[in-house]
Amino acid sequence: METERTPLISIVVPLYKEAANLRGFLSEVTGELSKTGFRFELMCVDDGSPDETWNILSEEARTFPNLRAVRLSRNFGKELALCAGLEHARGDAVIVMDGDGQHPPALLPEMVRLWQTTKVDVVEAVKTKRGPESFSGRIGALFFYVVLNKLAGVNLKGVSDFKLMNRRAVDAWLQMEERNVFFRGMTAWLGFTRVQIPFEVSRRAGGQTGWSFPNRLKLALTGISAFSSLPLQFVTIAGLLFFAFSIVFGLYTLVLQLAGRSVSGFATVILLLLIIGSLLMLSLGIIGEYLARIYEEVKGRPRYVIASSIEPQDSTP
Repeated sequence: METERTPLISIVVPLYKEAANLRGFLSEVTGELSKTGFRFELMCVDDGSPDETWNILSEEARTFPNLRAVRLSRNFGKELALCAGLEHARGDAVIVMDGDGQHPPALLPEMVRLWQTTKVDVVEAVKTKRGPESFSGRIGALFFYVVLNKLAGVNLKGVSDFKLMNRRAVDAWLQMEERNVFFRGMTAWLGFTRVQIPFEVSRRAGGQTGWSFPNRLKLALTGISAFSSLPLQFVTIAGLLFFAFSIVFGLYTLVLQLAGRSVSGFATVILLLLIIGSLLMLSLGIIGEYLARIYEEVKGRPRYVIASSIEPQDSTP
């Protein structure tokens, strides 16, 4: 009688300049996954790190037989590195987590247990505390989540990239082939049954974060433009409002002219020109943002390019 195959768990970890804490991270993740009793693989993606990240992965592959890795030809960004990891992961369940230690490996056995006992498609870790962060970072994140919720109806407050997805959810995610990727929002859009597990964001184990303000702003614009077209409708609404205002103001001016009390005031004209000009520039900016997204999609370029890879001797899933 043929025994049932033990499920395979894949851990997808995008890495960028994580050489300082990578060895300890791999050891800790391997130790926690060993507690589950399942087969597992570590699918690491080096997102064009300029430090020793790839060299350390190559060395550690001799110690960890379950380690697989790909190195991207340059820095494509975390979201596209996640795409590479998900496309190469072979597991019956795939866990996505950061390699900087802020997603606690100690939570892995509990996530696997919940997946097995509840039979849900997604086990997502929700932040109860965001961890050490600047005031501007907290305000910016809050503003982004509020705007995204109002525009697209997607509530991502507290949701992180740290989540387990079964093979059905992963395959459905991979069917979305857009190049402007927002992993967190796309996973929420898919739906599927899910259960949440709380966690506190830890301090970075070492090194410095690669998430600068421009990177965060770019991701926010991608998330908003990928999930809502309401900003384009704002242009139409603003145009209609200004058209109505111009009719009212025109009639008011005509009445004053007929009454012999014509409107005068250089400041008023300049103010109106500034308001209208600002609205036009803002409208063009919004339209340009969506045109840029369309342009990137229709070019049809690959989302990432792999420069090299590491496969264990026995690569059978």
